[in-house]
Amino acid sequence: MENHIESIYWVFTQLCNDQCDHCYNLSGPRGARITEEECLQIVDHLPPSVGRIILSGGEPLAEKQKLYTILDALHAKYKGITQIMLQTNGDLLTEEILDTLIAKGVSRFDIASIDRYHKHAGARLMDLATLFDSRGVNGEEKEPLIEIDTYLNKKPLSWGYWGATEDLWLGGNWARGRAMQKNIWKRDPNHNFCAVLSGGIGFLTGAPGIPQEISIQLWRINPCCPGTAKPMGDARTEDVMHVLRSVSTSPVFQKINEGDPIRMGESVGISEEFARARLAELENICLWCDEFFEKHFEG
Repeated sequence: MENHIESIYWVFTQLCNDQCDHCYNLSGPRGARITEEECLQIVDHLPPSVGRIILSGGEPLAEKQKLYTILDALHAKYKGITQIMLQTNGDLLTEEILDTLIAKGVSRFDIASIDRYHKHAGARLMDLATLFDSRGVNGEEKEPLIEIDTYLNKKPLSWGYWGATEDLWLGGNWARGRAMQKNIWKRDPNHNFCAVLSGGIGFLTGAPGIPQEISIQLWRINPCCPGTAKPMGDARTEDVMHVLRSVSTSPVFQKINEGDPIRMGESVGISEEFARARLAELENICLWCDEFFEKHFEG
């Protein structure tokens, strides 16, 4: 395994100006945070080569100064050869902040609040479109992950928008956090989130049409966005590539890398038949994954 990761999705704060019913990590005005020092430790432990880093929350602009510090540290480490992306609900974005973010190296902005769960429910979309247009940020580019040569040669600025739905992303999908509290998580034992983008598939090797991507929730190193109940490691104290090399030999994580959590327990005596029976009862693949790591996994 080389010292390179295609994509890192880093939730560096769970503080948020909103408190959406569907939020899997309980982001909100009392959301969990880590210190600026811990954030800098995590930057130090990131791989020497990364294709893109997606900074998210919570709401990253709710901790604006910490975000700026992270961006400065990423620029010092990667010298502008890593694409930096920001996922935000857009509520706190202003002309001054947008100018600063662009100056600090953010080249892609994703407004992740165009749905009924967020308090504005997409009402600011046209205002945001005008704001981005005033700064020459292209809204026609629908593919956020661009080829590294294109990024290095042109450094294009782009933005896009999306939101939670019942079938994909956060809307009732991940049986975690406030979605569990509000009873809006997705009940479908046939839906395998692990096998789609932002799931566990390809976190070690990449997969057809899906880049290699890991998630860091605050400091927890995970193979997917919702994260396993037990993290693979602690990015504050452990080198991220060392952690990935360590789990790459595990049959459990190899199955997650294949997008096949139903069979991830075979190496520890949990049959596929047992897993499918439990999944039918639990009605959600993430709940099966949680149960497996809490009850059957000792790594």
